[in-house]
Amino acid sequence: MAAEYTLAELAESCRAQVRGDAGVRVHSVATLEHAGRGSISFLSNPHYRRYLAGTRASAVILAPADADACPVPALVVDNPYLAYARIAAMLALAPPARQGIDTAARVHPAAKVAASAWVGPGAVIEEAAEIAAGAAIGPNCVVLRAAQVGEDTRLVANVTLAERVQIGKRALIHAGAVIGADGFGIARDDERWVKVPQLGSVVIGDDVEIGANTTIDRGALEDTLIGDGVKLDNQIQIGHNVHIGEHTAIAGCVAIAGSARIGKRCMIGGAAGIVGHIEIADDVVITAMTLVSRSIHEPGVYSGSAPMDRAAKWRKNSVRFRQLDDLARRLQQLEQKLKD
Repeated sequence: MAAEYTLAELAESCRAQVRGDAGVRVHSVATLEHAGRGSISFLSNPHYRRYLAGTRASAVILAPADADACPVPALVVDNPYLAYARIAAMLALAPPARQGIDTAARVHPAAKVAASAWVGPGAVIEEAAEIAAGAAIGPNCVVLRAAQVGEDTRLVANVTLAERVQIGKRALIHAGAVIGADGFGIARDDERWVKVPQLGSVVIGDDVEIGANTTIDRGALEDTLIGDGVKLDNQIQIGHNVHIGEHTAIAGCVAIAGSARIGKRCMIGGAAGIVGHIEIADDVVITAMTLVSRSIHEPGVYSGSAPMDRAAKWRKNSVRFRQLDDLARRLQQLEQKLKD
């Protein structure tokens, strides 16, 4: 049976004020346009305000500025989307906790699997790997030698953890993710390439989420590091020896080259590119499709991309582009002198 709460109970969970009947009961979430009886909806984007007057939701989460226009009971809070996230988590039906090792899984005798953990069908757990209490290793996941999975972490399905990878507590790793593959290390030998051994690993903190088909490469000598609370979208490529600070969020298809260091609480938009061996400060926002080609030392919002050209010409034009504002001011001063 679905979880059900009164508005008063939900208000307490997200520090909201109740407007209207605090005893209204809700059991599901839905959009303003399609909600029905027993559902709670939310309004955070003004684009959807046109659906508020006609909503059939039993209640709506919204900001103080929209409260008077709401025709049904409401939870009034400064950040409706954050409140919605917490309430949706409360109302979501969590799958029942499973324990034990499926008969179709293969677990090495020298691996350590906690009694309260679950290892699903087709999963492989190699020698010296450790699966902590409450962890869930989904179907066809592979945990290679000496890798560690922390408490209550979930590998959804078809996830690969390479040798010595360490995953913290309460992580969620979606299907197809590969953690700890070799970094792209090659040395030139005349017309050929020689592979550089990748001897480090990957260390991932607590409360991290990693999207489907995202890849995080192992370090060349030292480890690739992902801090606590980092949120990674689908199909992200993170190169060897990258460091990502706590609570940074990165959208889909971002590519981060080796040895880049990204600070705490950063936000990186989809399909952005970050070159290797640079540093990005804490609290930096990088908009979608931006190419970050040099270090960023101050917080703020950064954007920019340019069409391809021969590298020498592109670099000259890039320098001139950064001079445009100064050139425009000087031109304005010259025009004013001519006018005078």
